[in-house]
Amino acid sequence: MDPLDLVARAPLPFLARCQVPRDVPSVLDRGEEDGVRGTGVSRAAVEGIWGLAEALYRTGAHPAIQLCIRRRGRVVLDRALGHARGNAPGEGPDTPRIPVSTETPFCLFSASKAMTAMVIHKLDELGVLHIEDRVADYIPEFGTHGKQWMTIRHLLAHRAGIPNIPPDALDLDLLEDPDALCAMLSEMKPRSRVGQLVAYHAVSGGFVLAEVVRRATGTDIRAVQAKEVCEPLGFRWMNYGVAADDVEEVALNALTGPPPPWPVGPLLERALGTDLRSVVELSNDPRFVTGIIPAANVMSNARELSAFYQCLLDEGQLDGVRVFEPRSVRHAIGEQSYRDFDLTLGIPLRYGLGLMLGDNPVGIFGQNTARAFGHLGFTNIWGWADPQREIAVALVTSGKPIASLHVIRVVQLIAGINGTFPRRQLTGPI
Repeated sequence: MDPLDLVARAPLPFLARCQVPRDVPSVLDRGEEDGVRGTGVSRAAVEGIWGLAEALYRTGAHPAIQLCIRRRGRVVLDRALGHARGNAPGEGPDTPRIPVSTETPFCLFSASKAMTAMVIHKLDELGVLHIEDRVADYIPEFGTHGKQWMTIRHLLAHRAGIPNIPPDALDLDLLEDPDALCAMLSEMKPRSRVGQLVAYHAVSGGFVLAEVVRRATGTDIRAVQAKEVCEPLGFRWMNYGVAADDVEEVALNALTGPPPPWPVGPLLERALGTDLRSVVELSNDPRFVTGIIPAANVMSNARELSAFYQCLLDEGQLDGVRVFEPRSVRHAIGEQSYRDFDLTLGIPLRYGLGLMLGDNPVGIFGQNTARAFGHLGFTNIWGWADPQREIAVALVTSGKPIASLHVIRVVQLIAGINGTFPRRQLTGPI
């Protein structure tokens, strides 16, 4: 057995783990895969990637994982492992265990920001709004305490100066009362001058953007996403929340791993407005699962998430269906911040207008990914496209560990993906 697996399986009292079946293939589900012909990689190489995904699952950090990879538009890998429900740490052996499938929807958490950004870019494309417009042009009451100068661009670029939300805004009953939520956000005072600093807006920016959409279109952002993206592309999920009848279909999130160390714990609590355990509990609440939280509760699966990034990789079209103009995609992935120090996350990052960007020699999407774009989700959810490698990748998980040995397996998996698909040279600035 790999030494890391031995350590990961150690019965440490502070380490919350899921039960990993001895027969891992018994909890495997395979989606429809197109094969590797014409993709420039071998089936053995793709199976090597899946072996790394299995190693991640064996750490016990996640009740369930899904991985879908497209190469040159073909699905070379689409599989799921584990249980959608019933295998969280602390659940007894008598708890019913529901196997995960490749169709199971998961909460994408902050990976939802990419969908919200593209709704804004679509409405800009249609002339319903303009990214350079001030937020107060649509929400007059929002223009207080210096926020009258805030633009939609500032929000997309995490430069709006309102990275944190009031604790009261986490009341899930407010999801049914957008006017009350908007009034609360309107009274917020910026933590820094609008436009001056980069500070990741974990939740706040999404709510403000959604209210701009509601004022500009007369309908909510969920309806816009359904009309402009989900219906044309034939997505079953990929929207904010799910219908009440579908709540039981969504994979439950589980708090796993050791408590987050200092200063990670305080940083997360400041960004999210509450502690890690509360975030996980909130995410499983039916009000969260059915509501609209534009920065945090798109529900989908790895296959749809990979298809979304394939659409962006193909400049706004998927399988011949166009949903975004190429210029809209270029706006979304155009660099706005080059390794500026993010005051919320505590690291230097590259940002586009609503999407995160990779980097060389190492970025958030792995090694040599300066052309890659996508978004991460809390925690251990990745969705990205890499034009140089011609891939669209989605890794979706239900465990919520922060800092444990599973991170080694995540790094190995992402490195394995990037190492398997050779890069081509692209001209022009990164």
